[in-house]
Amino acid sequence: MSNTIDKTAEDLAHKAARPDHDILDVFTKRWSPRAFADRAVEPEKLRQVLEAARWSASSYNEQPWHYIVATRHDPDAYDQLLGCLNEFNASWAKNAPVLMLAVIREFPEGDPDKTNRVALHDLGAASASLSYQATALGLYVHQMAGILPDEARKRYEIPDGYRAVTGLALGYLGDPDQLPGGLREGELSERSRKPLADFVFSGRWGESADLVD
Repeated sequence: MSNTIDKTAEDLAHKAARPDHDILDVFTKRWSPRAFADRAVEPEKLRQVLEAARWSASSYNEQPWHYIVATRHDPDAYDQLLGCLNEFNASWAKNAPVLMLAVIREFPEGDPDKTNRVALHDLGAASASLSYQATALGLYVHQMAGILPDEARKRYEIPDGYRAVTGLALGYLGDPDQLPGGLREGELSERSRKPLADFVFSGRWGESADLVD
């Protein structure tokens, strides 16, 4: 099995980012596959990626994130979480050994009458931390906006003031040939990003900062 995994990683080496400026390898190697290997994620590695999320920064140290986790070791729990993904995402994520739902607490802790304006920002930071730790461990994460929040609330009895926001599939890199045609093409295509000048402004909106011209 390891030879197949190594060969897949070699075949997809072109997915590594080609940054304009030097950045850490963990950023260049991170990407979001849909093809996952039939290989369990070691419990210690799973704890490590969740620990990275735990130590992410948050406004006033509110830590407004929660993760619901299911692995293939418990088929019933896995199917329960898989049923919270939309049909498209469930079609490929069903092969990932680990699925998660990311949930926010929408209010400051202990004050349900107020709104935490940056809860989504903080959840994003935590999930990014989780993803980069996964990359450092040879794992891959695909985050998904396509979930069924109402279904998640019902299945997990998520209380008012908390909201399921995204899904995550986590595992080792798999063979793109397991994907249907359209998805396979996306898996094999090169990555791209907007240049800094498109989103780093100074002086007024839309005016590229001299720093990045």
